[in-house]
Amino acid sequence: MKMRVGQGFDIHRFSDDPERRLVLGGVHFEGERGLVGHSDADVAAHAVADALLGAAGLGDIGEHFPDTDPQWKGVDSLVIVRHVAALVRAEGWTIGNVDCAIVCEAPKLAPRKPEMQRLLSEAAGAPVTVKGRRAEGLGTLGRREGIAGWAVAVIHAD
Repeated sequence: MKMRVGQGFDIHRFSDDPERRLVLGGVHFEGERGLVGHSDADVAAHAVADALLGAAGLGDIGEHFPDTDPQWKGVDSLVIVRHVAALVRAEGWTIGNVDCAIVCEAPKLAPRKPEMQRLLSEAAGAPVTVKGRRAEGLGTLGRREGIAGWAVAVIHAD
């Protein structure tokens, strides 16, 4: 069996626009500041998509979904994950799993983790786990200037 691993990363700063919604793993966090981005700025979904693209040797999320393309403006990032998963499968790969870590001081992710994992897993067509971490007040993330996500994906071909 052939196996490959890819890693993904995404980071977005908080928006000053009170109309901007915070979306993480496809879940809307009511009452929280949104993130600046061309799409919905879902760092979890973007990290997952980037990890899958990397594992399959298909470039990165910026190549496939440039912030200059109006087609992706405001898009639900679960659409991006579904699109990337289809690209990976079209290359003959099976997605084994994806593990994603989100670093933020707020919001608390634990109460919404099952929903995030379900939505991301459905979009990827494979198990996606989500972990929440705090930056313990250190650096840009610790000062609550934004949210970052990292992901690792495993794919295989029989």
